[in-house]
Amino acid sequence: MGPPNPSAPYGTTGGPPRPSWSHTSGCGAGRRACHVPPSSVPALAPREGAEPEPFGAANTHADFSRSFLELVTPVKPGSMAGLPPDARIVPLQAPPEKLPLVMSRIEETSAQLGGWRDRFEGLHILMFSSPDVDAAGKRLAAAGVVHGGVNTVGRPVETPDGMSTEPVRYLEIDGAPEGRVGVVADLDPEFQHTRHLDHPNGPQNLVEAVLCAPDGQLPLVSERYERYLGRPISPEGPVTLLTRTDLPDLLPDEEPPALPALVACAVAAPDMARVRALLAENGLPVRETARGELFVPAKASLGAALIFRES
Repeated sequence: MGPPNPSAPYGTTGGPPRPSWSHTSGCGAGRRACHVPPSSVPALAPREGAEPEPFGAANTHADFSRSFLELVTPVKPGSMAGLPPDARIVPLQAPPEKLPLVMSRIEETSAQLGGWRDRFEGLHILMFSSPDVDAAGKRLAAAGVVHGGVNTVGRPVETPDGMSTEPVRYLEIDGAPEGRVGVVADLDPEFQHTRHLDHPNGPQNLVEAVLCAPDGQLPLVSERYERYLGRPISPEGPVTLLTRTDLPDLLPDEEPPALPALVACAVAAPDMARVRALLAENGLPVRETARGELFVPAKASLGAALIFRES
């Protein structure tokens, strides 16, 4: 499939894809090629009056103008072991009566991340943006797509006045075997000035996610994503679907560790010579896709190939 149209994967309630990947080590090609702030680690007192303890999952983002790549790793409760040395503890506030529910939800998400990490290190989260996540939820339900309803969480962001919390509204689709798939509300323009958009290699936006299905299952996966997106899968869409047999035709020598799987994502950048030079400077291998685009192989990029598309 060709380059995606970054507008409206949810018809009138959509936007560009926002993949995220889960990792357990350094930030690889993503962190060396983009501006990525220190990881934030949630901390919550396990009971009233106790000291906050890290738990859940640590995360950070490579932000773009309309999307982001999220780097995530599960946290061992009460321990900073295995986390980056510059990770920041972010205490969460919750009324005592809501504390058990908040902890339960975060621990459930952390357990999911741990399960995906055990499956393989790589790209495990795909969120589609929407200006109206509530309408997207209703459309999905009408199409027979089961989801958990719209949730709201706080994302810590650094502002000139100190740390603040950006509300993030999202829903998760049930039963997607390739990972965590859902819809997230468009980025809040109030916090746009807090995002670092000037990356060393110049990427501007996330423009494509590549999903690899077992041979013979592509029609089923295509039908499922057509219901997710509310329109037929096309070469101009934000998601490329292919089989294991066809994967080498797009990404030479790439081998998914499990199927189905999100095996790659693409970012748009204006200067391929600059991208190539920076990747070489950081000792990262560079290949070319069947389309002639640069990509960093999955083995050098936390288990998911990172494609650079000229914008």
